[in-house]
Amino acid sequence: MKRWLKMVTGIVLCAGSFFWADTGCMAQTVLKVGTATQPDHIYNQGIKHFESIVEAKTNGAIDIQLFPAAQLGSEREMVEGLQLGTLEMCLTSTGPLGNFIPDVKVFNLPFLFKDRATCYRMLDGPIGNDISQKFLAIGIRSLGWFENGFRNITNSVRPIRSPQDMQGLKIRVMEDDLFIISMQSLGAAPLPMAFGELFTALEQGAVHAQENPLAVIYSSRLFEVQKYLAITGHFYSPAMLLVSETVWQKLPPSQQKVLVNAAVVARDYERGLSREADQNLEIKLKSEGMVISHPDKNRFTQAVRRVYTDPRVMKAVGGGDMASGKALIERVRQAVR
Repeated sequence: MKRWLKMVTGIVLCAGSFFWADTGCMAQTVLKVGTATQPDHIYNQGIKHFESIVEAKTNGAIDIQLFPAAQLGSEREMVEGLQLGTLEMCLTSTGPLGNFIPDVKVFNLPFLFKDRATCYRMLDGPIGNDISQKFLAIGIRSLGWFENGFRNITNSVRPIRSPQDMQGLKIRVMEDDLFIISMQSLGAAPLPMAFGELFTALEQGAVHAQENPLAVIYSSRLFEVQKYLAITGHFYSPAMLLVSETVWQKLPPSQQKVLVNAAVVARDYERGLSREADQNLEIKLKSEGMVISHPDKNRFTQAVRRVYTDPRVMKAVGGGDMASGKALIERVRQAVR
């Protein structure tokens, strides 16, 4: 009898708590956020900052739960989960996103951005906003452009000082045709592969090389299976904080506003971490035994010039429409000048 009374009391209290939510204390909503990077990577530090803001501003009504290291699937699988409504949020590189919104591929052009200020002006301006809005058509909402940073090349074969040193290197790239075409233009042999498979592939010699920002190289301990690091900065790698539109529409406007504002603050915080990583991690990677080179970027830039006018690239950026892709590439090139 006492046990039954406790159960009834518990139900009444829960019901009372839920009713009180409508007058100022919302019932808790859990939002799982997936990433593919290791726990100490800047993505996850950015999400933890986002989490602290959201939970404080909603008095705990929203519980952000972070799942790093591809626990919820590869980046592509997580994006598909957002579409299905089986996952609430993810922070992903642009690697798989071009398969959903082809326009995103334009940011994967080699040596497109000369510095971060240009990146931010592009991503946070009209072009970045136009592309972000297109995700709504596939059931996903963008909460802003975060970053992975400028990408650099590592390998286990030889130092890279010029494009000629890229000849024949089997290099893992993200699952994007612009990455593949760009590496082919340098004479390398690109192999698209999910990031979760990379360390083992390098360790076993299935690929010789890979390219990633310093924060990824360090946090994923790629220095254990890669000897040489070339500071090429050949791609700038933005990232997107995405939320399932199905989930978004279930949130009250007050909570949506909190998420939007928190994302802006977390974005700027995470970008700052990325800048710090580029300043500090080269020294740390050298201390781990990596041999570091600083190639002449002009030689690399010249080697990939034809990528910008490659019909395959224009068609890819335009989602099959070469004219549309060409127009977007030109619009971006004009904007970064």
